[in-house]
Amino acid sequence: MKYPKKYLKLLLSAPLRPLKFRAADFIAGIYFYTRLIHLFSRQYQKINRHRLIKVLFLATFVICLLFGQVVSAQTPNVTTLVEQGIKAYNGGDFFNAIKNWQEALNQDKNNPSFTAIVNENLGRAYQQIGENKAAITSLSTAINDYNAVENIQQVGRMKSELAQVYSNLGQPRKAIALLCGKLIDKPKSTENQPSQAEKCTPESAEQIATKYNDKRGQVAALGILGEAYRLIGSYDQAIKYLDIAQQVASESKFLVFNSLGNAYKSRGQLRELQADSAKKAGIFSKEKEFIQNSQEDYDRAYQYFQDSIKFARNEKQPLAEMRGLLNFIQLASQTNKNKFINDKEFNKALKDALKVLEYLPDSATKVYGAIDLAYLQRDAKGTSPFTYCPTGRVLSENNEALNLLESSVLTSQKLQDERLISYSNGALGHFWECSPDNEKALKNQKALKYTQAAIIAADSKLSAKDSLYLWEWQAGRILDKQKRKEEAIASYQRAFDTLEDIRQDILTAERDVQFDFRDVVRPLYRTLAQSRLDLLGVGAIADEGRAKELSKVVNTIDALKLAELQNYFGNDCILSGLNPKQVGEILKDKSIAFKNTGFLSSIILDGKVGILLQLPNQAIKFKWIEDPNQQGEKIVSSETLQKKIAEFRRGLIKREEINYDTTIAAELYDWIIRPFAEDIKPEKVKTLVFIQDGFLRSVPMAALYDSKLNKYLVETYAVATTPSLRLTTPKLRDRSTQKALILGLTKEATIDGKTFEQLFAVPDEVSAVESIFPNHTPLIDENFLAESFQQTLDKTTYPIVHIASHAQFGIIPEDTFIVTGKNQKLTISQLENSLRNLNSKSDSVELLTLTACETAVGDDRATLGLAGVALQVGVKTAIASLWSVTDQSTSELVKTFYTNYRNTSMSIAEALQTAQIRMIHAKKLPPSEGVNTMYDHPAYWAPMVAIGNWL
Repeated sequence: MKYPKKYLKLLLSAPLRPLKFRAADFIAGIYFYTRLIHLFSRQYQKINRHRLIKVLFLATFVICLLFGQVVSAQTPNVTTLVEQGIKAYNGGDFFNAIKNWQEALNQDKNNPSFTAIVNENLGRAYQQIGENKAAITSLSTAINDYNAVENIQQVGRMKSELAQVYSNLGQPRKAIALLCGKLIDKPKSTENQPSQAEKCTPESAEQIATKYNDKRGQVAALGILGEAYRLIGSYDQAIKYLDIAQQVASESKFLVFNSLGNAYKSRGQLRELQADSAKKAGIFSKEKEFIQNSQEDYDRAYQYFQDSIKFARNEKQPLAEMRGLLNFIQLASQTNKNKFINDKEFNKALKDALKVLEYLPDSATKVYGAIDLAYLQRDAKGTSPFTYCPTGRVLSENNEALNLLESSVLTSQKLQDERLISYSNGALGHFWECSPDNEKALKNQKALKYTQAAIIAADSKLSAKDSLYLWEWQAGRILDKQKRKEEAIASYQRAFDTLEDIRQDILTAERDVQFDFRDVVRPLYRTLAQSRLDLLGVGAIADEGRAKELSKVVNTIDALKLAELQNYFGNDCILSGLNPKQVGEILKDKSIAFKNTGFLSSIILDGKVGILLQLPNQAIKFKWIEDPNQQGEKIVSSETLQKKIAEFRRGLIKREEINYDTTIAAELYDWIIRPFAEDIKPEKVKTLVFIQDGFLRSVPMAALYDSKLNKYLVETYAVATTPSLRLTTPKLRDRSTQKALILGLTKEATIDGKTFEQLFAVPDEVSAVESIFPNHTPLIDENFLAESFQQTLDKTTYPIVHIASHAQFGIIPEDTFIVTGKNQKLTISQLENSLRNLNSKSDSVELLTLTACETAVGDDRATLGLAGVALQVGVKTAIASLWSVTDQSTSELVKTFYTNYRNTSMSIAEALQTAQIRMIHAKKLPPSEGVNTMYDHPAYWAPMVAIGNWL
């Protein structure tokens, strides 16, 4: 049947979703508006926003017609509903648009030609109100409907659009699956050329577009694919796909240039981190190489942003020009120390951006552009401008920044976009929060007024929940300054709850409000915890109320530690087996064996450190770390504690004294353990599990010394550690018939310019493990490679995996690896992927042992590598060393531990405890035991820690 003229007119006048402020969104929309772009380019600035939107939205309706899709005539009522939906969308009333379109679908469910188009645009409407799950459902349904009418080309396009939604949600791996059908973790070549081995699967969006010679669809798929790879930190792959998109694109290349600039900029920033990591590791040749590579990437980013600006300007595309200018300016401000963008270029770009902004039509780009320029700093501190008060704004004269922020509020109100209203009001509220204190009361009043307006808009029908946590946190800070402590805590708690709800989604998403863990999560969580703890010290709080407050503090600390673990391991890290219950609920679970176990959690706050003790079915105890011998104020500052711990660890690692001086170990015991002595008497508590924060993670707690009993802590308690109780399910398992995979390196190796010495004790260590586990498979030296490790795990289930080699846990995951044969390495990502492939519970690894580890110097997050690599993929327990001990002592300790481990009546923590006590008493053992008397020094036995399940 012919398409009704009235209906066609409606479709042509319907709205396109507003262009977001992200490069990926420009690419995603490339085939929605480029057909019409030249018709309006000259008159673009003269057309008001709604008129332009009406021309461009649902361009896919027209495209479907052009490709021969037949849509049957609709009943008058359905046509009316579609028309009302379009009118509502144009007016920013997305809820009524959805309501009308859903009703239209209900009246005509059996016409896939019609339902495909409506579902497609319902998906866009749902995105406008932040209902991304509904958007995914609608777009997925549209894909099925287009498949039903065999419009495969449109199937490919919808897969690209669905991939964009997943990417924006912080799930780029799902995006990659739709766009290409497979994930390439490591490119086979660093050259920006396509490889036959990397060709996407036939049903993928990219291959569908290629098959149908759909150039715009192909560019869109490649562009979003490049952005998705950028989000997972695979910058080489991102650049490769974006470069192919550049070659395919015949028009609107400025979109691809912009994304290429972002990819090179991101890779340049990574290489700066790598240079810093190499410097701290003492590999100065690699430091120099990374610095040079970083500079080259910044130069490429510079050129691509320049090209994007030039092409957008030539094609009279001010929105794209604005984006390019802002990216260029931010490149200069965030990489200022390189000085490759001089002041003249910077000032010209800034002047151009202000000029373009003035003539931009009212749009999201205009709002975000004004805010970005208002908060522009020559030396940007971090990714989120609303978590600190900026210093040295570029626009600091004549109220330029204030004028821009006030204009952004007015523009957002004209657009009636709740997300924009929230963001602009929040930015203006932050401006007043950070303004000089000459009119303090008035300033705080204005700051709170605009911040509350931001909260109301963000919370309105959940339209901007991804920025709500920022404004709630901001309100808390303002209320704190006004001495309204309980109201401030309530705001902090709402910010925490919101962030916890959406953190997994925004961990890596390219969003309007950029997310950065160190800028946002860590300070917010610590602020909330400290505020609650401070409140306990003000006035009298009943025991019941105190218990509730402490329980909330525990949940906050636990969430922080999980967030740190996720952040360290990156983009789509999913913690396997995460218990949905909170810590307090877990401790009440009678099905889990917590008997005779105490849990000590640390929290490092502003200037001091707190310790919480949790015992099953008992009230939480909390104490600040204090020095009983100190006069006056007894609280030990976090700085003093950190220095003391560094001294303690340094003395252990150097092993300078044959007769160990226990003075510092005893002092730390008195600070951390003794305050809870009455609660953890040995007759009640047999095992202590530590849940550490920050620099405390690197402390070998077993070596703390009780000067009253003349015993190390491990002589009284079995000791274990875990990042979170929610990651640990204590359970005693049968170990009598377990198979072991034994991997070892005995030879000297050179990795990335760093030489790792020969491990003379490894043959004895391997031999000992083989004798304890007769059913074993060894992979030693040249046989120990990433490929052979993977292949061996694929063939057989090994509950025990023992790795005797150098293991480096660096500042960033890219510098975290295990040294293998042939001067190669098993990266943390490869280890994770190999273990993650063991999907079924029966195939899971019970125990992963890493000896001869080496943690990075100067970064407390490096020890997360010890805990995280195993626990996040479902390994029940990890045994690892906090520093490298390469002599015979490791073999001696491991042999005793595994012998005890095979004794199923002994817990893992007790097995390790017994092995360590044996070495502590080395001087008392008969010569026939063959234990070197030097091994009583804690440097030999203390670094070995049990992580995870301690039973």
